Amino acid sequence: MGSRQKILIVDDEQDILDLLKYNLEKKGYKIETACNGLEAVKRAKKFKPQLILLDMMMPEMDGIETIEVLRKTKGLEQVTIALLTALNEDYAEISGFNAGADDFISKPIKPHVLLSRIKALLRRGDPVSQTQNVESAGITIDRERYLVLKNGSEYSLPRKEFELLSLLISKPNIVFTRSTILNSIWGEEVVVGDRTIDVHIRKLREKLGEDLIKTIKGVGYKFVG
Repeated sequence: MGSRQKILIVDDEQDILDLLKYNLEKKGYKIETACNGLEAVKRAKKFKPQLILLDMMMPEMDGIETIEVLRKTKGLEQVTIALLTALNEDYAEISGFNAGADDFISKPIKPHVLLSRIKALLRRGDPVSQTQNVESAGITIDRERYLVLKNGSEYSLPRKEFELLSLLISKPNIVFTRSTILNSIWGEEVVVGDRTIDVHIRKLREKLGEDLIKTIKGVGYKFVG
């Protein structure tokens, strides 16, 4: 599986770049590296990776700023991004998800744990097999173009927002529990904070309307079709 998949590693510590590059190339992944955010954006445009491992704290542009640029760069809007961070504060995780990060991987990095997480991230990043469009309450999910259509406008959402909306709209007026959403969108192999879903729901409401997704207190969420 890894032989055709490309990963860009971004970190300002050369020993970490060397360690990760060595371990991932052994598993057959194609690897490129960058030592800061500015270089990462330039490399990503040419390399077109399926996954970017991005350090949180870097010179030039930090991880949050780099994600914001990547999410606005044509051809990189949907790339899977995992932030590498030694920070355990809630604000770091929330800031990362707000910017468009898909996951967090804590330092110090253990190679066998990293490989497991990468497999899960790349598996979830595979193209959606179902290509049929889904429509409800004036919202259309265009799976082939990875777009959301509403009132003649097109929205290119970050991957997790798109997947979350697609899940909810697949069964209008049916409540999805928080655990179901986490397992479906982030997978059982990835541990994310309780606020992760809330952040993504808030961003969907900001973009598409406050009334489309209803909170069922203590249970989960449903799309109002």
